[in-house]
Amino acid sequence: MDNRFIVPQFIDAEDRIWGPITVRQFIIILVGGLFIFLAYKMADFSLFLFETVIIVILIVLFAFYKVNGAPFHIFALNVVETFKKPNTRVWRKEYIRKEEFRAKDEDKLETEGIARKNFIPSKKLAELSLIIDTGGAYKGEQDANKANNIF
Repeated sequence: MDNRFIVPQFIDAEDRIWGPITVRQFIIILVGGLFIFLAYKMADFSLFLFETVIIVILIVLFAFYKVNGAPFHIFALNVVETFKKPNTRVWRKEYIRKEEFRAKDEDKLETEGIARKNFIPSKKLAELSLIIDTGGAYKGEQDANKANNIF
C-alpha cells in the first residue's frame, strides 16, 4: 500500500483567464466597463471624460495594485475596519472581594486533609527520559544492578 499523497502547492496563486489577467481582475475590469458605459449614456461628454478618468484609476487600483502582497480591496477593507474600531483599549479592572464568594463552611480551614506533593528528583527524571528515548532497551539503574548482582 503506497501512502504517498499529493500536497497542493501554490494555493494562493489565482487562476489565469487570459495572459496575466486573473478571474478577479477580469471581473473588476468588466464592472468598471459597465460603469463607464453607464457614464457615457447618462452624462454629457465633458462629464463623461471626467468620470471615465476616475473610474479607470479605480479599476487599475483595485485590479492591479497590491499593498504588502495583498490585493488593494483587502487593504481597503482593513483600513475601514481599523477606523471603525476605537484607537485605545482600556481595561477596567474591577476589584472583587473574595469574601463575597466564600461559602459558609469555608471559614473552618482543614489543613489536616491536605497532602504534600512529592516531587521526583532530577536524576530520576533523567533516567525515565533515557528509558523512554531508548524505547525500553535501557531498563534503568535498579534493573541493571539487579541483573549484574551488584546490590
